[in-house]
Amino acid sequence: SRMIPVNEFRNIATEHNPRFRVLKPWWDVFSEYLCIAMLMIGVFGCTVQLTQEKISCLPDRISETSDEDFNCNHLRQPRENESLWEHAIIKQIGPNLFEVFGRKNNLDIHQYIFINSFCYERAVHWYAKYFPYLVVIHTMIFMVASSFWFKFPGTSSKIELFVTILGKCFDSPWTTRAISEVSEEREEEQAVMWRKNSKVKPSAVESPDGEDEVTVFIRSTSVVSDSQKDEPEPATSVLDKKEGEQAKALFEKVRTFRTHVEEADLLYLMYVLQAVLKVLKFTIIMIYSVTLVPNIKIVVTCVVPPDLTGFSLFCCNHNKAHLFCKLAYCYICIVGAYGLLCIYSLYWLFHRSLKAYSFEQVRLETGINDIPDVKNDFAFLFHLSDQYDPLYAKRFAVFLSEVSESRLGQVNLNHDWPIKKLRTRLSRNASDRLELHLFMLPGIPDTVFELPEVESLKLELISNVTVPGTVTQLTALQELSLIHCSARLHLPALTHLREKLKVLRLNFESLDQIPMWMYTLQNLEELHISGPLSSELSRGSSLDTLRELRKLRVLTLRSKLTKIPSAVADVAGQLLRLCMHNDGSRLQAFSTLKKLVNLATLELTACELERLPSAVFSLTSLQELDLRENKLTTMEEILSLQHCRRLSTLKLWHNSITSVPEHISKLRSLEMLDLSWNKISKLPPKLCYCTKLRHLDLSHNQLTSLPSEIGILQSLWHFSAAYNSLEALPDELFFCKRLRTLALGNNSITFLSPRVGNLAKLIRLELKGNRLESLPVEIGDCSLLKLTGLVVEDSLLDLLPSEVKRRMNER
Repeated sequence: SRMIPVNEFRNIATEHNPRFRVLKPWWDVFSEYLCIAMLMIGVFGCTVQLTQEKISCLPDRISETSDEDFNCNHLRQPRENESLWEHAIIKQIGPNLFEVFGRKNNLDIHQYIFINSFCYERAVHWYAKYFPYLVVIHTMIFMVASSFWFKFPGTSSKIELFVTILGKCFDSPWTTRAISEVSEEREEEQAVMWRKNSKVKPSAVESPDGEDEVTVFIRSTSVVSDSQKDEPEPATSVLDKKEGEQAKALFEKVRTFRTHVEEADLLYLMYVLQAVLKVLKFTIIMIYSVTLVPNIKIVVTCVVPPDLTGFSLFCCNHNKAHLFCKLAYCYICIVGAYGLLCIYSLYWLFHRSLKAYSFEQVRLETGINDIPDVKNDFAFLFHLSDQYDPLYAKRFAVFLSEVSESRLGQVNLNHDWPIKKLRTRLSRNASDRLELHLFMLPGIPDTVFELPEVESLKLELISNVTVPGTVTQLTALQELSLIHCSARLHLPALTHLREKLKVLRLNFESLDQIPMWMYTLQNLEELHISGPLSSELSRGSSLDTLRELRKLRVLTLRSKLTKIPSAVADVAGQLLRLCMHNDGSRLQAFSTLKKLVNLATLELTACELERLPSAVFSLTSLQELDLRENKLTTMEEILSLQHCRRLSTLKLWHNSITSVPEHISKLRSLEMLDLSWNKISKLPPKLCYCTKLRHLDLSHNQLTSLPSEIGILQSLWHFSAAYNSLEALPDELFFCKRLRTLALGNNSITFLSPRVGNLAKLIRLELKGNRLESLPVEIGDCSLLKLTGLVVEDSLLDLLPSEVKRRMNER
């Protein structure tokens, strides 16, 4: 019959996945070899047991007739004074020459076979019979106990996933790059420190910003020192796009695996149980083996019922006893060595804290300082891999670092956004600056800083924004917009922005997103802030001092405040424009306004104002006042605005004003007046005494007529009374010969005077939505009015003479 090879037994009981070797410490490896040796002993003994005769028996005639108890020990120790011929049959065939004949037992072959089997079962000790089988069984148990955690469903999946990730982390090109980059940075840092130590420390005169100020920047969480900066080399030289994507997926796998494995310590407990089981098994085997090995005897006495063969005592020779005895002692020695290894493994398990793993040494060696320590099963797996090769944990640690992950993200981002693609995103913004708008990216591509023509950089919903020192290449950069993203700056970047940046726009959702470096931009001219500037605990503003913003001219605050921030007073001397959008919250305190002596433009939007704030009247330099989307119902305080002698623009649109006071005529310098979207039903004639008015918007009100004094407004070039209830127009309106835009749509006008032809500079006329039945042909005398500038119903256009329409088309 075909015998089972030893390797087949080994494959049944052990884990033969070669990748799992990283989780086998040296004592497990030696134990495995010892198990193979024990298995060979068992298989060899079984083979001998099955292929050779087990026992041979002969009847003992001497025992039957002697006085000794039934015993065959005399075969080992012959009786004294017993001659060679005492029990032999001899015949003398010559002088001193004898022929010896063997003793006949008169038993046939079947009787011998029966006696051999009978005596083997009854007389041979059970240990001598089953020793090789016991060796095989115990060895299989040892092997199963050593590899059970590789097979158990609750642990095998974790182990397999860990080994797979460990191998990929070890082989990933990103691991090599990350470690090498940090090494290069550390060498550069050491060189910088050496140069600093070898030079004389510069004085405050040599550094215009002062040493203390630089120290403040470094301590700020929004400014990154040079030692923390990350300016990787071009990625194409080391990583291609496919490798970058694979490394990115590997980071995600590591994060998921860590979350899953760190929750429990099942792997640790399973390994401890295996070690305890093996020690107990070793103890049992050693005790009974040492006790029972002497029972393996070569000569065995067998008592057989005499009625079977006529003999009652048989002396049997156990053919394998000598071999089995030697194998047993060899087996005991191997088991002893195996047990010592098991005891050492228990010592290792309980002597060290294996539920916590520190990467402190790796952090020191690699310079990646944010590698976290791990615990529970995750820590235990690293302790095991360290027994194989500590390099595995070192390379795996790269994928636990958030800094490393952000660097990889930067490499992939550079692949996805080459310069050519970025140039397609360039466009002119409202300020006529060449703007690059980046939306919902994981970071800023390094290629952005290779576009020197960019004047405005708009970053929206971008995570992990860190502006590197290479921003100095953007020599034309003047405007920066950060929409729902916080940004950190390297010191060279901060220096560059302090010199170049003119406009900063911030849109945030929490106070911690306000960058501290904002308060140091000395050349900033415009600052636009949108977001919560007050916390729940403090009703006041959380803005820090703006004293460093010495050139700030425009400040926009879109928030929900109860008072104008006191920080605004820090720039009172140079601030020219202040815009506050309060999003429907009541603004109550205006004392800070009195300090803005040079303020030229003031916008208070959606501040729930019911009256004009008295603090406004002290702004003698004010030129424009915009109070839209408030709750103003009256304009009685408008008389006090005459103290603002430079006031030229007044916007009170989107309120609930019902009437206009006569003393509005006191605002002699007024050039623009917007009263649209109110509830005004009548205009005072004295309004027309504001003779400098150039723009007058009365749309979306409840007017039924216009005063005839409107003809006094000879400077008027834009007039809108659309969406009212006008039925007729005074002829004096057409005396305003500088009118360029006349918007009278959506009223109840039934007739348009031929005097409209006097408006020689008119370029747009809106009459749609009225009750006109025809248009005067004199409309063609408006020399600048084109047919496209005439907004009326098509039916009215069709009634115009073709000659008039032709002339208007040719203009």
